[in-house]
Amino acid sequence: MEQKIEFKPDLIKRYDKAGPRYTSYPTANLFNDSFSYEDYRSAAERSNREAVPKPLSLYFHIPFCDTVCFYCACNKIVTKRRDRATPYLKHLYREIEMQADLYENSRPVDQLHWGGGTPTFLSHEQMRSLMDKTGQHFSLMDDDTGEYSIEIDPREITPDGVHFLRDIGFNRISLGIQDFDPKVQKAVNRIQSEEITFAAINAARVARFKSVSVDLIYGLPFQTVDSFLLTLDKIMEVSPDRLSVFNYAHLPTLFMPQRRINEEDLPSAAEKLEILQAVIGYLTDQGYVYVGMDHFARPDDELVLAQDKGMLHRNFQGYSTHADCDMVAMGVTAISQVDNIYCQNVRDEDTYYQMIDEGRLPLMRGMKLTGDDLLRRDLITQLICNFKLDIKQFTGKYEIDFAHYFKDEIAQLKIMQEDGLLQIDQHTITILPPGRLLIRNICMTFDAYLKNKQKNQFSKVI
Repeated sequence: MEQKIEFKPDLIKRYDKAGPRYTSYPTANLFNDSFSYEDYRSAAERSNREAVPKPLSLYFHIPFCDTVCFYCACNKIVTKRRDRATPYLKHLYREIEMQADLYENSRPVDQLHWGGGTPTFLSHEQMRSLMDKTGQHFSLMDDDTGEYSIEIDPREITPDGVHFLRDIGFNRISLGIQDFDPKVQKAVNRIQSEEITFAAINAARVARFKSVSVDLIYGLPFQTVDSFLLTLDKIMEVSPDRLSVFNYAHLPTLFMPQRRINEEDLPSAAEKLEILQAVIGYLTDQGYVYVGMDHFARPDDELVLAQDKGMLHRNFQGYSTHADCDMVAMGVTAISQVDNIYCQNVRDEDTYYQMIDEGRLPLMRGMKLTGDDLLRRDLITQLICNFKLDIKQFTGKYEIDFAHYFKDEIAQLKIMQEDGLLQIDQHTITILPPGRLLIRNICMTFDAYLKNKQKNQFSKVI
């Protein structure tokens, strides 16, 4: 597929409304507390009974942060006390045991991810112990072919620590930068020097990590086109494999730390669009490919190659080349996706500890997907990942009359077609270069739940 993107400000302004990011469909705000352990156990049993059981994807949520970044919308525990990780890991180990009991041990772990919070809040001893415990109960791959990734904070790790992560099995690393401008860093309480950032990236290169990814945010206080391009200039010195350039969504009523950001210091909507346009032009000139949903990667990156083949996938961990995995997520707030269900763990430490001490998995809520949910999830995933849907293949898979089933949606797509976002005929839906930035809008057309959702639960699409 020829991967291009066209920036059309008038279209973007017209379509720039709030909407889901579709790391799942249905989205997590639809999960309900009537979901039970039995629902989850049954899903795990069904997944084990498949003719060829899927590999597993394991996610571990390490919620601790030493300091709070004011823009952050993650589930986290801000503390200076490193000893708080000790009881957390004790209970996490028990959850690993309980989860592993539900799955056939022969199922390989194709994907592993530690997120946060700040996973590098843990000591080396604790990180090794967690990896060892995981390997005792799940079939970790020992040939470095799995996609084993960790989020790091360069302020929390030394170059030797990066090599340590490679030694215990990680082969992909991601780190937050957001912006190198000192004024921006001070405004969002993320003081991070170029020196320590590049030391971590260079160490990852020496340690032969397969992929190094960096995160940036546009729309933060005091940012301008020129200042953001200076940050990109500096980042290009170390040539990351992937960049995620996220839109800052200022939602202080939902995320308390954001209340410490002065709204008057934020760039206007017009300035944000200018920054985005400059970023797209800059990175494409540097040879990066727009994968979708704020993500850029080098042409030889696995994500780009998978997208070329129409095999890119998306889940709670973001874009992935591992489509056929059941995701088992552990730790507070972690969300699992197994067979036809989603389920999420409890949010707070005390409840998490209590339920595990009682011998119960710490499930809080979840959702059993209907046939229509599964169908629409597949469709949205194909569009948001690969910018294309083969209608004939899709209708054959689900045995539906596409034109009848999606009569209302097709009428909405015709308007988008007239705007140049996509091309639709009886055989194919193809997202055109101007539509790739607005892929969330296109996917929202197929969201059966969106009419009843509160739009302020989501960020703007741009």
